[in-house]
Amino acid sequence: MKKIVSKTTAIICIVFFIIFFVFQINLSSICRLHALNSSKSDHQDTKFQELNSVGPQDPQSAPRDHFASVNPITCDRSHRNYDICSINSPTVLDPTMSTFYVVAPTNSTPLLEKVRPYPRKSENFTMDQIKEITLTSGPLSPACKVQHNVPALVFSAGGYTGNFFHEFNDGFIPLFITVSSIFPDQDFVLVISKSRNWWINKYGNLLHSFSKHPIINLDNDTATHCFPSASLGLISHGFMTIDPKLIPNPKTILHFHALLGKTYGQNHPPSMAMPPKTRPRLVLASRSGGGGRVILNQAEVEKVAEEMGFEVIAFEPNSQTPLHEAYALIHSSHAMVGVHGAALTHSLFLRPGSVFIQVVPIGSEWVSEACFGKPAKDMGLEYMEYKIGVEESSLVEKYEKDDMVLKDPMALQKKGWSQEIMDIYLKEQNVKLDLIRFRKFLKKAYEKAKSFMDKEG
Repeated sequence: MKKIVSKTTAIICIVFFIIFFVFQINLSSICRLHALNSSKSDHQDTKFQELNSVGPQDPQSAPRDHFASVNPITCDRSHRNYDICSINSPTVLDPTMSTFYVVAPTNSTPLLEKVRPYPRKSENFTMDQIKEITLTSGPLSPACKVQHNVPALVFSAGGYTGNFFHEFNDGFIPLFITVSSIFPDQDFVLVISKSRNWWINKYGNLLHSFSKHPIINLDNDTATHCFPSASLGLISHGFMTIDPKLIPNPKTILHFHALLGKTYGQNHPPSMAMPPKTRPRLVLASRSGGGGRVILNQAEVEKVAEEMGFEVIAFEPNSQTPLHEAYALIHSSHAMVGVHGAALTHSLFLRPGSVFIQVVPIGSEWVSEACFGKPAKDMGLEYMEYKIGVEESSLVEKYEKDDMVLKDPMALQKKGWSQEIMDIYLKEQNVKLDLIRFRKFLKKAYEKAKSFMDKEG
């Protein structure tokens, strides 16, 4: 009898164990299936949301199914002036190889993309000077030495860096657009190629207005860096332009203007404080040297402006000019005038409602409007354009009056804005303003500047 009971008990235990084991396996399978389906549904999103799929996580512990449900590397190459790529999962940067590696293995064919993160894609000569960066999901990533809990934003400060206009047109305005489009209200680390010491020293405050983290120099860093995701490239909307219709959370050039004020308008040295104004202040952007577009009779122009009632300050910035000093001068003034050129980029520091006068040399009408005319209007400046006559151009000394260079610059440029044509109109040409005509022009400018001073101080 005891043997029968014992056998019965053993059979019951075995059956119970089998039922429990099978149930556990099925339950586990159901849980994994649910997790996989949930992961897939979470990543059915738009391209911008893919670019925004960031969040601090440990790349070594991330579940494999998470990465199988979304393409880990995406590139948008549909734009004329820029490419933008992203790694939508944990990644390791090896700066010595200029390569971002996808951390998690994938079941698909390894991906490989290359990008030059500078918004001048259509200019082969310029882009050849920009370091190419590789994104790959193929080889195993190297070990991580520096862990970051926020994504990377990668771009190049090469190209035309050193020219004040291009530093904003190809750099900081596209950076603002990119941050507003991809990282709104998110923290990130800047990874920059060609971030030379002088450039960092000059623009460090502005760069840290975008990101509080130390900048990673892609050219001289040797440590591997881990990020939860990465975006490579800068979005450009055109010459000195921010198109709110192209940004998910609409921003304009006025928002960028406000960022400049936040960066440079606070805590400048007491020595830069300006005395109370009794006359509207006119900043005359001066040029000298062999770069062209010099006002040959500048002293006479200053005298005429002073006779009109302006306080005139000649301003000739260079690479060593501290930006907080330039901002203090321009922002506290009521008018600015200068011949088309990089120095007029300082008009970004003017207050909306102040007067901005661009002297337009012959043959440079379209580029003057694109680079400074339209942005000035978008900023709400009182924009005025003084187009010089042929007799005010130094080109009359080099070309016959019937030469196409003088007679019909636009027809000459129909073949394209070549280096040769650009050199003629921007490097060979100086101006000697007609003081009688310019005086009448300055009278209107003074009235607007005086009204602005009375209203805004």
